[in-house]
Amino acid sequence: MSGEVGVGDVGRCRARWDGPSAAGRYVRAAMRDAGAVTRIQLNVDGVVRPAAPRRPHRLEAHGDVRVDDWWWLRDRESAEVRAYLDAENAYADAVLAPTAELQEALFAEIKQRVQEDDVSVPTRHGGWWYWSANHTGAQYRSHHRLADPDGRLDPAGALAAARAGSGEVILDENVLAEGREFVALGVFDVSSDDRILAYALDLDGSERYRLQFRDLGSGADLPDVIEGVQYGSAWAADHRSFYYVRPDAALRPYQVWRHRLGEEVELDRLVFEEADERFAVSVGLTRSERYVVIQSESTMTAEARWVDARDRDGAPDVVVARREGVEYDLDHAVLPGLGDVWLVRTNAPRPDLADATGFEVRVVPVGGHEAVEVLVAHCDDVTIEAVDAFAGHAVVVERADGLARLRVVDLADRSQRLLAQPDPVYALSGAPNPRWDSPVYRFGYSSLVAPLSTIEVDMGTGRRDVVKVQEVLGGYDALDYRSERVWARAGDGTAVPVSLVHHRDTPLDGSAPCLVIGYGAYEIAIEPSFSVARLNLLERGFVVAIAHVRGGGEMGRRWYEQGRLASKANSFTDLVACAEHLVATGYAARDRLAIRGASAGGLLVGAAVNLRPDLFAAVVAEVPFVDVVTTMSDDELPLTVGEWEEWGNPVEDPDAYARMLAYSPYDQVRAEAYPAMYVTAGLNDPRVGYWEPAKWVAKLRATTTGTRPILLRTELGAGHQGPSGRYDAWRDEARVQAFLLATVGSASQ
Repeated sequence: MSGEVGVGDVGRCRARWDGPSAAGRYVRAAMRDAGAVTRIQLNVDGVVRPAAPRRPHRLEAHGDVRVDDWWWLRDRESAEVRAYLDAENAYADAVLAPTAELQEALFAEIKQRVQEDDVSVPTRHGGWWYWSANHTGAQYRSHHRLADPDGRLDPAGALAAARAGSGEVILDENVLAEGREFVALGVFDVSSDDRILAYALDLDGSERYRLQFRDLGSGADLPDVIEGVQYGSAWAADHRSFYYVRPDAALRPYQVWRHRLGEEVELDRLVFEEADERFAVSVGLTRSERYVVIQSESTMTAEARWVDARDRDGAPDVVVARREGVEYDLDHAVLPGLGDVWLVRTNAPRPDLADATGFEVRVVPVGGHEAVEVLVAHCDDVTIEAVDAFAGHAVVVERADGLARLRVVDLADRSQRLLAQPDPVYALSGAPNPRWDSPVYRFGYSSLVAPLSTIEVDMGTGRRDVVKVQEVLGGYDALDYRSERVWARAGDGTAVPVSLVHHRDTPLDGSAPCLVIGYGAYEIAIEPSFSVARLNLLERGFVVAIAHVRGGGEMGRRWYEQGRLASKANSFTDLVACAEHLVATGYAARDRLAIRGASAGGLLVGAAVNLRPDLFAAVVAEVPFVDVVTTMSDDELPLTVGEWEEWGNPVEDPDAYARMLAYSPYDQVRAEAYPAMYVTAGLNDPRVGYWEPAKWVAKLRATTTGTRPILLRTELGAGHQGPSGRYDAWRDEARVQAFLLATVGSASQ
């Protein structure tokens, strides 16, 4: 039961691996207006708009000189900077004041549609069932367990017991959050004997965690406290030794340490340190609980080490030595005739396969370094994304034709089965599968119109059972909505997929407001999954589109390669092409088109709006990575060195500098009539410095020839993920939706 809770953040992204957004449970708005659309006007009369003074700062590289007039906003400790951010927040609230009632209505609709008292599907670990719960009025989750030593309960029975309030509370995040503005749970790891819980808290959004240990028998926290850890953890077989990760000054996870309960932290042993600043380190326990695996990864290169979990003083042994451009990860399996092996997902070439871009799964004996068998072979039009090993089977997660799919491999006879899914367009999401000897595999399934279902499939027979379906209150009917996938044509002729959803009554005659969402980086796919958050907009006549631009992972590894480094501009032109296609085909009104992106998705929308400010009426850019050249030239900032393989190194490479400068949203602001913009930042954000969006807004305001509002709102007590409490997150989303309705939608509701 190792790993992180609610953490899937990769690079400068804002994604959480929790299935549909926790902020995304909204109520049907029973207020459709058949009459003329009346837009809210953002009235700024009498509101003093902050104006950050220009203080030129000279930046020079490769013979090029840039003058940054708002460099001074980087000084986090400056009272003037804090006063400016406060003033921007007050201004944003004042400008949005006409939408106050709408915001409250949207927030109320969220609460009405959400099942506020709800539990996750229990997961069996040892002799216990574990689950988390939300309760009415509570910002955060509580975590529970129920003893079942004889295995009498099946998942349905355990779910019924959880809903009935059975079991015991082992951790309540609401108690931990008392008196605090921000709390995020990182590590949540129960020892294999079910006696000790290791948990780690981020208390300010900086992503530096405090690690503690709780005796689950007494409920008391042990005196062992370790400050400044990050994601990743593993218990050794003695149930007393614990592996954890420390970051360096730039927040790069680079060390793995081993702590023994009851000993002073100063006696902890350094197990591994990654010297190459391009690489980040993680640690975890294999599902078999036999081995602790330490993974070192850069954007395009990887190396794994292992320690026998039974060896309390073991030193890590390399599986396959790193080779530039070769990636791999692994899981432990036991194969007839071979014994303990690694199932290695890799893109390394082999003598009879020069190009393994899409990855394949190979078998490497534990203690060896060379593959002895190919378990799942490379296929040109398939990308293998993960492999999970169990006692008798392995599940391979693949992507083909823009969709994730599951392949089950019988480890005894090597037979394989693709698991069919019921819809032509769908999304799969992760779910806990801690049991090594489990005959079933659990995963999440949804579509743009189908709420999340938790599915268990028998790996031997293929039988599929639905354990739980996300409950959407208020009479949600999927038949009221339409979803489809269309294809836009990029300038170079590439077909770019767009996933669409809208209410069945929304006219597709070029009059509908449309929100286009994009990301396009790190090989991360924006899945066509269900989000109740969209219902507020869909019920108000919006078409919502996901633009699966190059740089993401929707169409496999080659799709990603076509949107990074020298090809990065493809991401931005793809988004423009998708927006133009939606207008041309009647899905969107040209003057009612909005785009939204977060983090690297903020870079996407920022670059696109510089390319075509006339095309968009509104932009939502959340914690946007917009000062690309400056950030990627500062190797003291978190993530910078490790991301040179994603964006390029503007310090050493003049071509990379010129290429990045040509699309950097901050550097390319020019005298144009920019659309209305809502921009967010987090003061404690370690991934995208708050000053990037702050500087961008200041420059946009000083440069635009238009009159539409450009707003900045900074979370002063949070980081990259925004507010940590669910009600706070709902209010945050209601504010964004009110802005969209005010600028491109209908306010007649």
